Amino acid sequence: MKSFTSLHQRQQQSLVITPQLIASIRLLQLAHTELNQFVEQEIEKNPFLDLASNDGGASGVSPTAADDPNISAREDHVDGPARTDMPELSSPWKSIRDTGNLSPGERPSLDEFAASTETLHEHVAHQIALTAFTPQERLIAGALADHLDDTGYLQVNLQELAERLNSPEAGVKRVLEALQLFDPPGIFARSLGECLEIQLRQRDRFDPAMAALVANLELLARRDFRALKRRCRVDENDLLDMLNEIRALDPKPGNQFQSARSESIIPDVFVLPSPGGGWHVELNREILPKVLINQTYFAQVTRLTAQSSKDQSFLNECFQSASWLVRSLDQRATTILKVATEIVRHQDVFLEDGIAHLRPLNLKTIADAIDMHESTVSRVTSNKYILTPRGVFELKYFFTVAIPSSQGGDAHSAEAVRHQIRALIAAETLHDVLSDDGIVAKLKETGVDIARRTVAKYREAMNIPSSAQRRREKRFVLAAAEG
Repeated sequence: MKSFTSLHQRQQQSLVITPQLIASIRLLQLAHTELNQFVEQEIEKNPFLDLASNDGGASGVSPTAADDPNISAREDHVDGPARTDMPELSSPWKSIRDTGNLSPGERPSLDEFAASTETLHEHVAHQIALTAFTPQERLIAGALADHLDDTGYLQVNLQELAERLNSPEAGVKRVLEALQLFDPPGIFARSLGECLEIQLRQRDRFDPAMAALVANLELLARRDFRALKRRCRVDENDLLDMLNEIRALDPKPGNQFQSARSESIIPDVFVLPSPGGGWHVELNREILPKVLINQTYFAQVTRLTAQSSKDQSFLNECFQSASWLVRSLDQRATTILKVATEIVRHQDVFLEDGIAHLRPLNLKTIADAIDMHESTVSRVTSNKYILTPRGVFELKYFFTVAIPSSQGGDAHSAEAVRHQIRALIAAETLHDVLSDDGIVAKLKETGVDIARRTVAKYREAMNIPSSAQRRREKRFVLAAAEG
């Protein structure tokens, strides 16, 4: 058997993903806060990059497209009929700003309307400072406050804390009892039952019947009113009054305070009603990083290092990196605007008439319309928000599953169907409580072809009890009202 070697030449094409391409893809899915952090890191590493000053930059500095006057109008327009019967769309903007009085280069500033509120821990610290504690008790109070979560509940074992502070457990409990009188009512509770008990005691309503109700919250969750009447030893009227009092309490008293970690949502895109009809879509330029390339400095340094090839190579690499960042930021802004404009074009009826008119939409539809890949659209819509007259929404909100029409017409979006289910259940009476099959029948009358298990899934996702539980609750309320 003979063996031999040979040499063949073959030409083929392959896709090579460069590090810069990977970084460009990563830029698309970054939120504006993450993007600004990334840009700051690049500026620290690259001597030819600068952030634009408030006066628009300096001489010898080349701006990014975000500052370029030829591309600064980062906006688009979605045509549509002029609407004169839409007073509800103008009212939300009156509380923000009269957009008709804005000059062409001016944008609604959300900072004008953000109130500075204290956090829960700051509120508690002020009350501790004003309470007549001994030095040891003040130390214990501060340690207990450090273990408050954002909802106002105490997350610590008292025995372990007492050992850590080298203090008697009875002393820690005594301080805790004083803290549980703080504002807001219910704070420093260790369980839901204790939270409700603290609030009821401050209202002087924690009698034996109410204590029995608080001790049997699992029966209340199951809406087993018959068992609750037996445990609390009250009739329907008294139990109904007690339930109304429970509903008036706050199960998470700390939520009324701004969390120290919470951040307001800043939209990436604005959608404004256009005076001539349709919608005006534009980027929020206030959050776009304005990166400048200092070409003057590059030219000066290049002349000084002309004799060193190693230095020249480093400078060229830095300049190319700076140019890439400028192009990538420009491409990112352009892509976001394209995607947002196309979404508004598909969901214009939602903007005019509300959630019941939200259309089904998928990534492929938008990708095909703007000639991009679905993965690109997916990255663009992640962690990006759009401010509309209907509120602030994540771009992904507008992508919903299509529910087929039973009458052969246009399909319905899943979010619009959920809205219909909520409306049907809200309109129920005692003698007309809809089962899941009944909801299916009602939806089919409106042209929605949906399975019963899908209705049950949507109902459970919205924390709506079953028809049997809803009927039991309505029967109890009616019996109490008649009694």
